[in-house]
Amino acid sequence: MIAVGAYGFAYGEPDRLLYPTDSNGSLCGKDEYADRPNLFFFDLLKCLKMGASVVTHGCPTPQVCVAECPSSTWTWYKQEFDEKLDSTKKADRAKYMFCKEGVNPQLSSKSLNELIEDGDCAPYTLPSKPIVGRCIPEIKAEFFEKLQSYNVTVNSSELEDGRDYLAIFLNAQEYGMKILQDVRASWHMCLVGLAMAMVLSFIWIVLMRWIAGVMVWVTLVLFVGIFGFATYYTIDKYLTLKDDSSSNTDVKFVASLDYYKNLSKTWLALAIICGTILGITLILLIFLRTRILIAISVIKSASRAVGSMIFTLFWPLIPFLLQVILFAYWGAAAIFLASSGSTKQYSLDPSNASEIVQNSLTEVAARIPCDPNKNSTLGSVCNFVKYGGDEYTAYLQYFMLFMLFWVMNFIVALGQVTLAGAFASYYWTMDKSNLVSFPVAKSLWRALRYHLGSIAFGSLIIAIIQMIRVLLEYVETKLKSYDNDFVKYLLKCLKCCFWCLEKFMKFINKNAYIMVALYGKNFCTSAKKAFFLLMRNIVRVVVIDKVTDFILFISKLVVVGIVGIVAFIFFSGDAKGLVPIDSISDYTAQNKPELNYYLIPVIIIVIGTYVIASGFFNVYNMGVDTIFLCFLEDEERNDGSADKPYYMSSDLKGILGKKNKSDETD
Repeated sequence: MIAVGAYGFAYGEPDRLLYPTDSNGSLCGKDEYADRPNLFFFDLLKCLKMGASVVTHGCPTPQVCVAECPSSTWTWYKQEFDEKLDSTKKADRAKYMFCKEGVNPQLSSKSLNELIEDGDCAPYTLPSKPIVGRCIPEIKAEFFEKLQSYNVTVNSSELEDGRDYLAIFLNAQEYGMKILQDVRASWHMCLVGLAMAMVLSFIWIVLMRWIAGVMVWVTLVLFVGIFGFATYYTIDKYLTLKDDSSSNTDVKFVASLDYYKNLSKTWLALAIICGTILGITLILLIFLRTRILIAISVIKSASRAVGSMIFTLFWPLIPFLLQVILFAYWGAAAIFLASSGSTKQYSLDPSNASEIVQNSLTEVAARIPCDPNKNSTLGSVCNFVKYGGDEYTAYLQYFMLFMLFWVMNFIVALGQVTLAGAFASYYWTMDKSNLVSFPVAKSLWRALRYHLGSIAFGSLIIAIIQMIRVLLEYVETKLKSYDNDFVKYLLKCLKCCFWCLEKFMKFINKNAYIMVALYGKNFCTSAKKAFFLLMRNIVRVVVIDKVTDFILFISKLVVVGIVGIVAFIFFSGDAKGLVPIDSISDYTAQNKPELNYYLIPVIIIVIGTYVIASGFFNVYNMGVDTIFLCFLEDEERNDGSADKPYYMSSDLKGILGKKNKSDETD
């Protein structure tokens, strides 16, 4: 990966992607074209009507670098009038024209018709503004109407389509600029919001030590109460409507919800669904109450472990920084690779543009390599399309994407092994007051010294599955033009299977890494041991996993909700009436930045808060999984004797009815 990146850095030129490129492959605003920073399209409408395919096929109209975009409307009458014009009028007309480099309409031996038809000069111009270095016409109906009246060789529907595409582009650009302005104006406030999210997540995890059990039971009671009431209500509605002849008609598919609301069969179906869920929940609570108590006790043990090793909460910052560095390196290398190699120019017949959009032409048939300094192929326009060699650049990009997946998963796995080692050292310490110093640092050292091979192998498996999923998405995109139901069905099945396989392997990997941290065995041995241990306790595993997921989900909602509400109140400027303290509402009104869209910083803070909360609670989740696996190992290999005492907490021993000999002595 480093070697491929070095190749890209050595031969790539990112300026090629930043500056617009004319038909000859020259950079506008760079080197000898430094005084001509804008790219002018002879007929921009032909680019716009191609849609997204313009990226791969190029725009089928000549493009030249110009110092300034056109500021006036000019069009060519498709008539042989050059001979009737004297030199003064001819020169006056020429100053409004945009032509290829070296072509002077005043001195050219060609007539104006020939210059236009040969693609040497633009057939018309519209007042334009430079947007990202491209001359984009202003959206004014009168210009298009005037252009239409001048009998330009594009029909009215193409003009309308072009105007719509331009409007979308300009609106998107305008929104983008306003959003960027809002981010610049509120970035410091966003950082304050994210810092608040970190503090709140930290406080919430500390509180989980005391409220985890309360949260679980309150939620279960509310769940039963809600579905109990729903079952009663739906049965009552069914009994009310079942004797009404108008509500017992055959069910029809209509758009109105009121129709279904007045059918007795609707309420019967809802009653069956609610009653089934209620019954299953009650059965699970009755028969799995002991396992739910185990789940709560494990969660409390994880909370105590986190409280004893506070640095575990800040550990996710290290993998996060490593992932940012990796992504930055990969992005830079990808940009340099994309800009490496020589210019690639192809000819494309403008008449084929609509067929390309409809995917009736293949890329090979639509594009023919050409030389802009020679005659164009088959009368079409020879244009620059991209940089790079198709023979190897694409494969290097695929390789870099695979390496991104592999190293990203490697960093995640390193973090999991490190946390697993720290939490395991907590569990297997009988006297928690004698916990080893710097447990996270020592666990990291063990992972780097002994377990890098297992980490690399496990992350490689996930990376291969993710790469296969990417290839399936690519194949599906390529086959969209073929209306084959069997192929669509097959691809959907493959995508679903590999999605499930990735989820399953991530679950296996996570528990395998815990075993790697516990026993120091290789990945395959640890994965096998973890898998069979979990299968022997599958009911406990499901209950622990789902209860933990639910608690963490609620916790994330609480943290994100609190921070999101505070951010909304602050940036909306409507603190009065919502905040009871006048000084706070006055401070909010005075310090709120001027924004185009006040929801932009709110959205940024909410997304950032979710990411931060996920980082904190993933540590908590890893603690629960590690302590649970240690608990299963403890239960199987120890018997409470003096030689083999239980290391589990007193809560767990009480739930399972187990004791150590030392407990009886005490």
